[in-house]
Amino acid sequence: MFSRFFIDRPIFAAVLSIFVVLAGLAAMRNLPIAQYPEIAPPVVTVQAFYPGASAAVLEQTVAAPLENAINGVENMLYMSSNSTSNGAVQIEVTFEIGTNVDQAAVNVNNRVKQADSRLPLEVRRQGVTVEKGSQSFLQVIAFYSPDGRFSDLDTSNYVTLNVLDQLKRIPGTTNVQIFGAKDYAMRIWVRPDRLAQLHLSTDDLVRAINEQNAQFAAGKVGQPPYSPVGAQELVYTITTQGRLADVREFENIIVRASAGGASVRLRDVARVELGSKDYEFNGTYNGRSATLVGIFLQPGANALDTAARVKGTVRDLSARFPQGLSYSIAYDTTRFVEVSIREVIKTLAEAMVLVIAVVFLFLQNWRATLIPIVAVPVSLIGTFAGLYLLGYSINTLTLFGMVLSIGIVVDDAIVVLENVERILREEGLPARQAAMEAMREVSGPVVAIVLVLVAVFVPIAFLGGLTGELYRQFAITISISVVISGIVALTLTPSLCVLILRNEHKALWAPFVAFNNWFRRVTGHYVSGVTWMLRRGALGAVLFVGMVVIAAGLWRATPGSLVPDEDQGFYIAAVILPDGSSLQRTERWSMRSRRS
Repeated sequence: MFSRFFIDRPIFAAVLSIFVVLAGLAAMRNLPIAQYPEIAPPVVTVQAFYPGASAAVLEQTVAAPLENAINGVENMLYMSSNSTSNGAVQIEVTFEIGTNVDQAAVNVNNRVKQADSRLPLEVRRQGVTVEKGSQSFLQVIAFYSPDGRFSDLDTSNYVTLNVLDQLKRIPGTTNVQIFGAKDYAMRIWVRPDRLAQLHLSTDDLVRAINEQNAQFAAGKVGQPPYSPVGAQELVYTITTQGRLADVREFENIIVRASAGGASVRLRDVARVELGSKDYEFNGTYNGRSATLVGIFLQPGANALDTAARVKGTVRDLSARFPQGLSYSIAYDTTRFVEVSIREVIKTLAEAMVLVIAVVFLFLQNWRATLIPIVAVPVSLIGTFAGLYLLGYSINTLTLFGMVLSIGIVVDDAIVVLENVERILREEGLPARQAAMEAMREVSGPVVAIVLVLVAVFVPIAFLGGLTGELYRQFAITISISVVISGIVALTLTPSLCVLILRNEHKALWAPFVAFNNWFRRVTGHYVSGVTWMLRRGALGAVLFVGMVVIAAGLWRATPGSLVPDEDQGFYIAAVILPDGSSLQRTERWSMRSRRS
């Protein structure tokens, strides 16, 4: 008999359970934590820039060639593109669930390279970027000046130089970006009337700027080979002025020069200023202008740990912020995750207490109660090791599965425990013999219980689509805990029965006597009711059909959804104005919406 080996070797059974617990604890420390499992399809983002181009031009000259090249890439589900009037094109390629996102990014990048020759020269100079996209928003951090001493441009530039790179290096982040980054740029505002008077065009200005705002390799003086006559003592590297750095240097760019010495400079036909690269986005926080930084979570990363690292990094960097610059966490998805997991853990503890109380109430023996107290945690904690091996995470659904598992896994221990105690009480055998006799009777039923429960939950893991991805971890969590519970019931539980249970008869407490009498009466009424119903099979069949009809009606009437609607502590509103509306007009309407 399988269990006899462990009954005779209780230390070996205990070591196996301790090993399972240690494996579960180690896995628990390394498992990612999230609100839900990874159910979003992998996304690869392609970005290109064509400064000054309209949305229609971008669609025809940039988006169309890229889409034609990318279309049909391996495992692609669909593709969407967005061309904006600020010269930016963003193409999002969505792949089938389960696709390796790294390999998908490589495949998309290879397709993009095929379309490189068909893109405008300016787009190729700016570069086309291909990177893994993430739909998992983690946080939005707002950097602002409470006293207004820093402008949006100053704040954005400081964050770009001193904060952004630090956040990108945090493990668990896949993308960190400034929304509408206002990087410094040399803005050249052309005067069309002056260009017309001097018979110049914008192409002439662009050509002059490209020629005179460039970096050149001027070479060296005295570089070998040199004349053998005389000794060459030194080699001089020629350093010339490279790219222009300030407004005055750009203003002095010569656009046109005549043979008589007359020249037209850039300041004569344009106004030059150091400003922002982009004026298409304005961020605010509590009514103040702010630079908004979005943090995206890497697939499979621990949301809580990553958020804590981000907060710690920004807190350390804030000690070096210039006076008048502050920050705040404007949006944090981990707050809801923390509350959800805390409530589930609370429910887990309450369920454990209820199970122990029920076991003690019915068995009425504190020694017998100790056995499920020891056996149930082994099954629950060991489940984390199985989740780790399968690449799952600690999320709301896996924890809900563990809450449900408490009532299931305790059954295996109770089946063994109750049978051992019955044999001790009725036959008066020693604990070892009672355990062996009990396991001879219930080993088959314990295995059957495990197989039946696994047969109920495992098929859920084979469901397809988002529903299958969402509830797969729920079903597998229960299945793992049930399997471990069955193993514990065949190994550790009989060993504990031999070590803990005693063949003794004690007077019951008065509350237990009252409970037993009440339960005996309830059992009697139940048996009488079942007997009465067995004699009236037609009535039972009618009641059964009626319950099925009512259940079907409730099924059709109950609203359905992928996951339950829950209040996450925030709401999002969108104000969409007619096409062509200015940014100032949009801001006015958004301010009215906030006030209303």
